Amino acid sequence: MASSEYPASTHTPRYLTGDAAGIREFLDKFDVFLFDCDGVLWSGDHLFPGTNETLDLLRSKGKQVVFVTNNSTKSRADYVKKLEGLGIPSSAEEVFSSSYSASIYISRILTLPPNKRKVFIIGETGIEQELRAENIPFLGGTDPAYQRLITPDDYKRIAAGDESLLDPEVGVVLVGLDFHINYLKLALAYHYIRRGAVFLATNIDSTLPNAGTLFPGAGSMSAPLSMMLGGQMPVSLGKPNQAMMEAIEGRFRFDRARACMVGDRANTDIRFGIEGRLGGTLGVLTGVSSREEFVEGEVRPAAFVDRLADLLGCE
Repeated sequence: MASSEYPASTHTPRYLTGDAAGIREFLDKFDVFLFDCDGVLWSGDHLFPGTNETLDLLRSKGKQVVFVTNNSTKSRADYVKKLEGLGIPSSAEEVFSSSYSASIYISRILTLPPNKRKVFIIGETGIEQELRAENIPFLGGTDPAYQRLITPDDYKRIAAGDESLLDPEVGVVLVGLDFHINYLKLALAYHYIRRGAVFLATNIDSTLPNAGTLFPGAGSMSAPLSMMLGGQMPVSLGKPNQAMMEAIEGRFRFDRARACMVGDRANTDIRFGIEGRLGGTLGVLTGVSSREEFVEGEVRPAAFVDRLADLLGCE
């Protein structure tokens, strides 16, 4: 549900770039800012100019900053290293990633039979690190044994239910962004789900912004499985899923009415904030969504700027 002040689809978002008074008014409404990362703070390894100064400004005003990312390839510890490497002081407590959200869901919310507690991963090391931190057994992922072409013998072993290839203790298939996705991983994931494994995704973003353009996102990894399964969609543990918002609120204990979601993607970041009934949402034009989408689309932010550093214009 959208907030009463900014109902989705009907209001015209306020354009704040160059509006010093408007920026001050907007910032004064909030105590907490939830930031998407890719497309807002940086693109790939390129930090957008003015990002550090903008975060410093917010912190100097007593605002709480939380980094909320759908990118599952990095753990919270990895994100801290990246943030600090870009000159952004941070701690693991300020980072909430989709891989962390998924690991919390599996360990503390999902009820699995005692003999079905292993997770088969399509994804990178960020997922593995967060599952390991929650003492969740897993296979797949970055294991070199799965970084290969499927063979004629594999087809026969999978069809026969060979337990050396299809572990009978797998109860969850978790799909995130995987830079080494292949036919073998998809085949195994499909058969695990057919055998009753729970189908989860860290997020279902269709694309990933990097180097000033777009590349396949985590949703592109789970989409083939959904097609194989007759349209079955995974339970997504990233934005805009509200299980993630509830986990963030439970951890940081903030007043939603005094919180703002900042993002570059209308259908995930902005929707996440609106459906989470936050006090406001702020779109930036350095990532996926266009000005037209923010102004005329079905999901619209309360306000938008050309780039995050435009908030410095309040000074």
